[in-house]
Amino acid sequence: MESFLFKQMQQYDYENLFFCQEQRTGLKAVIAIHSTALGPAAGGTRMWTYATEQEAIIDAMRLARGMTYKLAAIGAPFGGGKCVLIGDPRRDKSEALLRSLARFVHRLGGLFLTGVDVGITTEDALLMSQETPFVVKEAGGPGLGESGAATALGVIEGMRACLKSVYGSPDLLGRSVVVQGVGSVGHQVVQRLVEAGARVRVSDLNQEALEQISNAYDVAIVPAETVSQQQVDVYCPCALGAVLNDETVPQLQCRIICGSANNQLQEARHGDWLTQRNILYAPDYIVNSGGALTHLDTMHPDGFNEQRVAASIAGIYETMERVIAIAQEQQVPMHRAADLLAEEHLASRLR
Repeated sequence: MESFLFKQMQQYDYENLFFCQEQRTGLKAVIAIHSTALGPAAGGTRMWTYATEQEAIIDAMRLARGMTYKLAAIGAPFGGGKCVLIGDPRRDKSEALLRSLARFVHRLGGLFLTGVDVGITTEDALLMSQETPFVVKEAGGPGLGESGAATALGVIEGMRACLKSVYGSPDLLGRSVVVQGVGSVGHQVVQRLVEAGARVRVSDLNQEALEQISNAYDVAIVPAETVSQQQVDVYCPCALGAVLNDETVPQLQCRIICGSANNQLQEARHGDWLTQRNILYAPDYIVNSGGALTHLDTMHPDGFNEQRVAASIAGIYETMERVIAIAQEQQVPMHRAADLLAEEHLASRLR
């Protein structure tokens, strides 16, 4: 096991792995800290039924490194970390378990800041925050205090930068967009697109969600199996990951891909393929960072400030312009350009 752990850590230069257990509550958790070069490591807590402990460790490490790159690329003063809690959130979660984990987080003294993720709700985070100030709570209230709204605004800012690059103008008026997934984020993306005068198509496996969105806005519904085949200016994935794969990439008839879904590229080579097809891909960890910016602002000494968050999210436009410029200057795919921007910010702190 030691050989496995250090081999994994050395591959991408992780700083720490912490293993947390408490027999009384059944706690089994892994906290991975990839980097604190830019500030305290930040990343949500995910509760999942991992098949093996090794699978949980690898997932924590993969997600922690992803947070380092996301936060570095957008210029946030935080490093990347992640906590995975092994168990079924429907069956194994309890107040005692969550409080126990929060006490472990507290012992790290602010090295790691955490919050909601898959299997951990806003209510869970609020409970954990009773044990430690290092759990990020939802700001709450209307506007950008709700992470879905903040994420949606970041997607729109990234999309505008892509439109400027491809069509010469960031204006959404008259642009055709297909939104895949109209949940918390996708619904608000649709709202902003319609208000800006875009021509919007939507798709979702949830028929109730489709009915709600079509009753609220002037949108066209398209079958889920044809989303990647839509002839539009922008394809906006806001649901599952790995939607850009061997099957879908050849079918694409869009000029831009910009959405909130995590890990849209099934493999890095699919990002290479998009470049070869002259499709501009907005790296997901850049454009979906609005929610993270909202959560982290709640840790500010003066408390949450919506105007400050709005300014940070507006910066996603300039960040996307910078990623596009790197891709063009260095002749690399967009997903690699985003990594290079993050690595540039990390290196500047280490000099």
